[in-house]
Amino acid sequence: FLSHYSCMRAALSRLLAPPPPPLTGRRTSMLLLPTIVAAALSPGVPGARRGAVHSAVSRLAMQQQTSSPKGVVITGGAGGVGYAYADEFLARGHWVVICDVKDPEPAVMALRQKHGGGLGRIYGCTTDVSSAESVGALAQFAKEQIGTVHYWINNAGINGGRRPFTSLSTQTVEAVVKVNLIGVLLCTLEAIKLMRTQRGVESHVFNTVGSGVKGGGTPGYACYGATKRGLPQLTDSLVKELDDGVEGYEPDEAARGAKVNVHTLSPGMVFTDLLLNDSTPKLRKFPFGVLAAQPPEVAQDLVPKILATSGNGQKVEFLTTDRILTKFFERFVQGKKSEYIDDNGNVIKVPGAQYLDNGVRVQY
Repeated sequence: FLSHYSCMRAALSRLLAPPPPPLTGRRTSMLLLPTIVAAALSPGVPGARRGAVHSAVSRLAMQQQTSSPKGVVITGGAGGVGYAYADEFLARGHWVVICDVKDPEPAVMALRQKHGGGLGRIYGCTTDVSSAESVGALAQFAKEQIGTVHYWINNAGINGGRRPFTSLSTQTVEAVVKVNLIGVLLCTLEAIKLMRTQRGVESHVFNTVGSGVKGGGTPGYACYGATKRGLPQLTDSLVKELDDGVEGYEPDEAARGAKVNVHTLSPGMVFTDLLLNDSTPKLRKFPFGVLAAQPPEVAQDLVPKILATSGNGQKVEFLTTDRILTKFFERFVQGKKSEYIDDNGNVIKVPGAQYLDNGVRVQY
């Protein structure tokens, strides 16, 4: 037991040490994998330690898939699915900038602590996406911290609460439109301007869509749905401009050699404040209990899809048709219970996890 335990400790000490230059780090990680796996499989190693080692091995395996770190910007990244995206990108060794209207430093510190032994880097800045000046400062901050931006994810959004449209204050209507629509316009503009200066680099902007994106009514979220309905049109317009240009205007010579793509990103129903605030037991039982997922589950599915995206104008989705049909079959044919919502419409709380009053699970 002692020999296995000593071997495991030595391997993990080397693994969790400050990362060397990227190439050396990847070679070291590859050499360590057999040693760590052997230590983890030792019958004398306690279960808790085995779990920790397996987590380290999983992280290493993901980082081996990273040929070189990519630069990622995520708006609204201090919580919810934005935080989960950052977590997943860092696990793969990429360099990430998160921004939020609230101070993102606690989120940055939590991610640095979790991924301290990896190749990824994380930075954060306070940004109001509805302010042109603030978004311009974000783009400059990202350039200074991570150099090249390969992926820019417009994730920040608010819904103004679930209530009748006529009960909303004019200030709430204005805030939802400013963040969800003007914010995406400003961020997309700054992202494209930055990316077009990156000669020889192919980069991607992802605009997050939600309820209302395909038309149809969104009662209780009329303002939110209206802002999301406009994003596919914006994305389609930019795809044509970036691919074919605009009639009567010469191509920008300064952008020659840089390839910029714009897509939509749909995380579906996620157990965050946006979903659970003002929710009712009936809504939590269906559709939330059938279709919604926790932020880490969504990020684990979408981040690999984001990294694998090629071409222009793609639709990257968590709730694909196949996934929806599978969930419906499991619930209504097989009678499978929700792992997140009980029969009374209450959030099922995992022992040891922390939750906010609205049922949102705390990530850090």
